[in-house]
Amino acid sequence: MDKKQIEILLSKLKTFDKPNLLLEQYQTESEIASQVLWTAYMNKDIESKVIADLGCGNGVLGFGCLLLGAKKVYFIDKDKNAIEIAKENKKFLEKELKIKLDCVFSNKDIRDFKTSVDVVIQNPPFGTKIEHIDKLFLGKAMEIADVVYSFHKITSKEFIESFSSDEGFKVKDVYKIDFPLKRMFSFHKKKSYYVDVGCWRLVRKGL
Repeated sequence: MDKKQIEILLSKLKTFDKPNLLLEQYQTESEIASQVLWTAYMNKDIESKVIADLGCGNGVLGFGCLLLGAKKVYFIDKDKNAIEIAKENKKFLEKELKIKLDCVFSNKDIRDFKTSVDVVIQNPPFGTKIEHIDKLFLGKAMEIADVVYSFHKITSKEFIESFSSDEGFKVKDVYKIDFPLKRMFSFHKKKSYYVDVGCWRLVRKGL
């Protein structure tokens, strides 16, 4: 599949009807997901790899990896509703494409996930509701994988560089994104607005 085909399929996935504010369940748009995943694919970080999608939500990143040839994807989320939606999306894609997808779904806190993988691709909470939750996700990703793709606010640049170095990782690339946040909660005044976000590609030193 090419980038556009991936984008179209991912746009058809079911999303949250009632997102959880505390978990910052803002949907990763299919255009953004396909763009980042295509870059990861060209970096040889997806095809035939075992991947974890931490805080998977509806699974858009993990399913994109599978469509691009990932060997297996672990979908991990503490929200039971998110895992159920991801399972529905697996059924949809398998029916649509007449294929079997190798998925493992885990309804658990990411701190309880211990399986080593080749790559983590994640869009974690930015830490606006639960302080330092983004650091928790980043630390877990570095614990279980040698290559990490992780979405964060651009303003986190210095923290990510410092934290990565302390954990034995180096920043290889940062892909800047205008990340749309649609009106999902009562305090949102605008129909949508954009946040300056980056997707960091982090690689363990020595690789």
